[in-house]
Amino acid sequence: MIEETAVVVECEGDYAWVEAQRKSSCDQCQVKKGCGTSVLARVVGQKSSRMRVLNSLQVHEGESVIIGLHESAMLSGSMAVYLVPLLSLLLFAITGQEVAEQLLIPATELVSIVFAIIGMLVAIVWLRLFTRRIANDSRYQPQILRRLPSAGLSGSNIVHS
Repeated sequence: MIEETAVVVECEGDYAWVEAQRKSSCDQCQVKKGCGTSVLARVVGQKSSRMRVLNSLQVHEGESVIIGLHESAMLSGSMAVYLVPLLSLLLFAITGQEVAEQLLIPATELVSIVFAIIGMLVAIVWLRLFTRRIANDSRYQPQILRRLPSAGLSGSNIVHS
């Protein structure tokens, strides 16, 4: 399970809205002083992410908590967002090129591009349906795992955007 520290900012029935500080992995890296990513992280600064989580522990606003998400949910969500559109675009582009060659259309690149755009649109529609289907599936929802002592994060540490 992937875990993160957060602060509860709002409660709505079975759900709570929490804010977590975005962290860069630069603090654990040996070459953080000479790396462009580290410089960019310092320039951009730390921002917070606000997300809806399952409130199974019935926490209240201002409490510091540990939230978690199953690795399988992160993996399948990442594949849905990144891999499916890419594969759809490529498969439709290749299909468009093959169709253009079979029909002896001289502008094979143009047909391939049009098919690629159609493939991307198909992937976006599929992704929208997928996200609607999993929106209330508890396997894909981050959840509050445990409360932290009040000495943890305070609401004043959260940057509101």
